[in-house]
Amino acid sequence: MVSGGCGVGRTPGSSKSVEARVCKTNHPLAGCIALVFVATGLSRVALAADDFPLAGSYTQNVACKGDGSDPATAKVTISAQEIVSNVGVCSILDSKKDGDSYAEHVECKFPSGPLMGNITFTPKPDNTVEFVDSNGTYKAVLHRCPDSTPSAAAADK
Repeated sequence: MVSGGCGVGRTPGSSKSVEARVCKTNHPLAGCIALVFVATGLSRVALAADDFPLAGSYTQNVACKGDGSDPATAKVTISAQEIVSNVGVCSILDSKKDGDSYAEHVECKFPSGPLMGNITFTPKPDNTVEFVDSNGTYKAVLHRCPDSTPSAAAADK
């Protein structure tokens, strides 16, 4: 027997076996099934990004006016994928809900170089979000800007 591809054997000199024809049919089918799994996974990621409750525009340590007069140094934008502030961009590598808080594992790109770490966001009833790094060396209160709902933040991009 000679290998006929896809793990199917055939007898030398014979035409394609039934197994080879089945393999030709199943191979594209397997590709389509894999594509469905990938598409399903991507749609779940997109849904998770849209549902990320912290997404929006904020200012840190000062109330946000949202009229264009907020200082650039205080502006912070949060999406399901990243956090952007005047000091750099942090990619969110992992996010976990922990009670009322969100624990984020991030990789930040600062002018001084990259840094990986953990940060925690805790939403407060007054529409602010308490922010602290895992070492407790930096704390801030983020003030949500007016009209900065997760859907409005996505439309800004």
